Amino acid sequence: MGRDRMTYRRSLLLCLLSYLVAGAAAVTVWWLAPGSSPLWVAALADLAGTVVVFAFSVALNNSSVYDPYWSVAPFPIGIYWLVRLGAGLGPRQVVMLLLVLVWAVRLTYNWLRRWRGLADEDWRYADYRRFGAAYWPISFLGFHLFPTVIVFFGCLSMVPALSTGARAIGILDLAALVLTGGAILVETVADRQLHRFLASTRKRGAILDTGLWSLTRHPNYFGEVTFWWGVYLFGLAANPSWWWTIAGPVAVTALFLGVSVPMMDRRMLARHPGYAQHMATRSGFLPWPSAAREPVKEKGA
Repeated sequence: MGRDRMTYRRSLLLCLLSYLVAGAAAVTVWWLAPGSSPLWVAALADLAGTVVVFAFSVALNNSSVYDPYWSVAPFPIGIYWLVRLGAGLGPRQVVMLLLVLVWAVRLTYNWLRRWRGLADEDWRYADYRRFGAAYWPISFLGFHLFPTVIVFFGCLSMVPALSTGARAIGILDLAALVLTGGAILVETVADRQLHRFLASTRKRGAILDTGLWSLTRHPNYFGEVTFWWGVYLFGLAANPSWWWTIAGPVAVTALFLGVSVPMMDRRMLARHPGYAQHMATRSGFLPWPSAAREPVKEKGA
């Protein structure tokens, strides 16, 4: 037990070191380009941080080192834009950045609670090790760079809200607050329900179909996608001419609907005999009470 705990602590320290070095690389980029476009500087700094984390992933032989990057990067990016774009700390800026911070802390904590150390690599990554020498190029492009690009697109919605000359607070800001805060709540409740379910003594092959999980097979994914739409509304409320940043939440939505949901469903189908029936009676994404009209009868594996 003591050795396992020491190994886990060492894993956490190495992961923390990777992010400290990545942060230093990002700050260096910011420092070297003080007069350049804040959008391009943030993008280059984000890329530098991603490359550093990837280098640690290779050195530690575990692509899951990158997993916290999704939740860690947006808040520092937002703080950088707040400083460079000069909007100051008005109500919109405070509320939006606070929500991003709460989302970041919660999601990072949820990852920490489930990660078991460097011996534990996410199954979505581990499945690609069958490609041998091609694994690390695939890891860089698919597991590191691609999510970084998607999240950066999502973060672009913060730019108009953090820029000078933004419009006064209005009804759209209230909608953004409700949507973003509600998304965080949905993710929190869904993850707690899943954590309790996984920690409970249950029948082999059982499927979580209570609480939020009775309304959709993936309430945590729904909450994550909704969060980015809420951030988009903050930007739209500040400056409607930045409507094109809708590319961010659209990209996040496409990622979850096109990749995450199908991958998780395939895994569940392979591991749980009753999951096909579960899919037939539960919405795949949007919470929908009528989709849970028939109870799922669990079968032993």
